[in-house]
Amino acid sequence: MFFFFVCGEKTIRSELAGYEGVVCQCHHCGNMSGRVLKRRPFFTFCFIPIIPFTISGYKDISCHICNFNQPLEQRPDVQAMANGGQGPVQGQGQPPPQQGYAPQGYPQQGHPQGKQGHPQQQYR
Repeated sequence: MFFFFVCGEKTIRSELAGYEGVVCQCHHCGNMSGRVLKRRPFFTFCFIPIIPFTISGYKDISCHICNFNQPLEQRPDVQAMANGGQGPVQGQGQPPPQQGYAPQGYPQQGHPQGKQGHPQQQYR
C-alpha cells in the first residue's frame, strides 16, 4: 500500500495594520506599486498550513509588479505614512517626541517680542 503525502511551504500575506491603502514607490523597479504587507510563512502538510516558520512574521514593502520585497525598517519614508500620514503609533519602538528647547544653531520660529500679528492688520 502506498500513501502519498505532500509537504511544502505557503506564505500568507495581509495588509499591515495602520498602513491600509498605502501605496509607495518600489526601490527596485521604480513603479508606484509597493504595498505594506505582513508575511507569515508556514510549513504545509497536504496543502494545510500547520507550523509557522516565524512567530511575528515579516513586515515588508512588496511590489506586485517585480515581486521585490524590502523590510519596512529600511523605509522611513513609508513609516511616516502610517495611520494616514500621522506616523507610527506611539509605543512601537519610537521614542516619544522631545519637548523643550530647540537644538542650538536653529532659529526659533514665532513672533519676536513686541511685534505681534501681521503689519497690515495693525492699521485700523
